[in-house]
Amino acid sequence: MPGETTMHETAAPAYVALLESGELARRAEEACRLMTACVLCAWKCRVNRTAGKIGFCRTGTLPRVSSYFPHLGEEDCLRGWRGSGTIFFANCNMRCQYCQNYEISALGQGTEITPEALAGMMLELQEAGCHNINFVSPSHVVAPILVAVLIAAQAGLRLPLVYNTGGYDSPEALALLDGVIDIYMPDMKYGDAAIAQKYSKVPDYPRHNYRAVREMHRQVGDLVIDPATGLARRGLLVRHLILPGGLAGTKAVMRFLAKEISPDTYVNLMPQYRPAYRAATEDMGVLSRPVTAEEVDEAYTIARKAGLHRFDARRPFAIWQV
Repeated sequence: MPGETTMHETAAPAYVALLESGELARRAEEACRLMTACVLCAWKCRVNRTAGKIGFCRTGTLPRVSSYFPHLGEEDCLRGWRGSGTIFFANCNMRCQYCQNYEISALGQGTEITPEALAGMMLELQEAGCHNINFVSPSHVVAPILVAVLIAAQAGLRLPLVYNTGGYDSPEALALLDGVIDIYMPDMKYGDAAIAQKYSKVPDYPRHNYRAVREMHRQVGDLVIDPATGLARRGLLVRHLILPGGLAGTKAVMRFLAKEISPDTYVNLMPQYRPAYRAATEDMGVLSRPVTAEEVDEAYTIARKAGLHRFDARRPFAIWQV
């Protein structure tokens, strides 16, 4: 199957070459410089975070971490049998009115930590046997992530890095991550800008999102899965949350992926929408109900008709423990 070339788990991740050449240190330094007039997500607030100014993400120079652990609930190709080493960053550069993790994304629950402490978390997850390091909601903390990766790599980190993003990323940030990130896992939340503005409070989402996904694919290509282990080694994995009433614009998103990215794009059509946060307490129309089985079936039909064929399918975890 396209994209399923053998690549052993022991292969060095992309950032090792940048570490050895000194380029990783330069990238970390440049990312910190960009925080003086921040353009490290699609908002491009241009505030001086190093002087204590706060932009849309409500985050200064230090990241706030909600939790970190070996995550067994991610896609099979990430969780494997020992878990994905997931680090959840608090705050977010989007305001999804139905966010199921709103305590973290909207309320900022978490602990502010140094890059050195973040590096320690990565090394701890590696020691625990995780298959990768999975940065969740990283767009607003690219600079401290790069500093922490440098520190951790110098101390022996050798796991692939997963960039698990809402998809509202800037070209400047992605340029710094080129050759650092092994697996990009962006959300593609909407095909319509007005709906994105209404329900996630971000302007012009499809334009920024499509541009970001193009660049991510240029950097890493289609998802490569080792057939011997079932683990993702490098490439693009797109998440698309199916929303009630077709609000996610599935047809536009799937057409974009098939025609402008690759028909071999690995897609997770996520069926788990349920009303949460404000959608659970306010009348938000169709977003106040769960997604139906018929809507999930329709999303798969749309994706297949667009020409896509690589879809995430979960296996019982017991299979991975044999």
